[in-house]
Amino acid sequence: MVDDIPGLRRILKTSKVIAVVGLSADWFRPSYFAAKYMLEHGYTVIPVNPKYDAILGQKCYKSLREIPVKVDIVDCFRKTEDIMPIAEDAIAIGAKVLWQQLGVKNIEAARKVEAAGLEAVIDRCVKIEHGRLFGGLNWCGVNTKVISAKRPQWLSY
Repeated sequence: MVDDIPGLRRILKTSKVIAVVGLSADWFRPSYFAAKYMLEHGYTVIPVNPKYDAILGQKCYKSLREIPVKVDIVDCFRKTEDIMPIAEDAIAIGAKVLWQQLGVKNIEAARKVEAAGLEAVIDRCVKIEHGRLFGGLNWCGVNTKVISAKRPQWLSY
């Protein structure tokens, strides 16, 4: 499993097409925010969610196997117990990486994709890692340089 800075940097630098499984059309969901960030940083984002026709202006697919182009990263915004079928689909479509988002830790699925020649990333966010490794942490106010939860006085009315 890839869990080191050089490995994560290499994956994000060489991968340009990300299929986001479980991408929500709701602007306030983490999957939407992460996908929007990656789109705005030059990646092709392919939504995978049977509920929608399009998300973020991108055609949405019901499953990974329906995607007609080569996918580099399969980014999973699903529960840990839902990952194995996604891993099997990632292998079937010839993806390079199975990326399990924060809080998603299916070790068995990671081992399965690695045995098939894919790389696996567990319990990490593509947006956070991209920002950390390529200088995007200030995007949308993430790096406010404020370490306190106390509201600044200049914001008080």
